[in-house]
Amino acid sequence: MAETRVARCRRLRRDSTDAEAALWQHLRGRRMGGFKFRRQYPCGPFYLDFYCPDERLAIELDGGQHFEARGQAYDRHRDEFLAARRITVMRFPCDQVFTEIDGVLMAIAFALGIER
Repeated sequence: MAETRVARCRRLRRDSTDAEAALWQHLRGRRMGGFKFRRQYPCGPFYLDFYCPDERLAIELDGGQHFEARGQAYDRHRDEFLAARRITVMRFPCDQVFTEIDGVLMAIAFALGIER
């Protein structure tokens, strides 16, 4: 039996990467300037790591597979799909969440128009 959309979202949230869990601690509960973020938000055939509906902003954390040719082609297709729906995508390598969290948060705040 195929996994339902809701079940897949729940599984993705439950099985989040360490980087996703770390960034979520800064985005959850409107901690980023009062903006609401959702995790593993379904959009067409894709699931967005984090999504702020008010600003139509998606935040993606990219692991190693995203830096290979096949992963980059997939990401381009995905970004085009989202851009057609007026969703802006911000991408960060997973390791950047651990090594430069302040920079990641500043970039997100800037995209949201928040002064930090």
